[in-house]
Amino acid sequence: MLHSSLRAAGVLLLVLTAGCESYLPSFYKVPVRQGNYFDQAMIEQVRPGMTKQQVQRILGTPLIADPFHQNRWDYYYHFKKGGEITERRHITLFFSGDLLDRIDDGAANPAP
Repeated sequence: MLHSSLRAAGVLLLVLTAGCESYLPSFYKVPVRQGNYFDQAMIEQVRPGMTKQQVQRILGTPLIADPFHQNRWDYYYHFKKGGEITERRHITLFFSGDLLDRIDDGAANPAP
């Protein structure tokens, strides 16, 4: 009888705390990378006059490709470690037809 009561209490405790991980102490937070990773070396490979396909080979598919502004591609990236954003980058590419016209480089933005 006592054994089944302890088992029931243990199951009840597990059920009640299952959705409460934010209340439990945490010693490790998983690093999170979001968006398109790119660095300065990758950006330096991209030049005006390149086709969209050539740009995609270097930087990948843009995170945001606005169907209303098909001549603009936005690449965003941020890295979160220990619950804090430690790295943030943004670059915007503007095309004229299929060719890259200009680059608005905000890739080295420091984290807030």
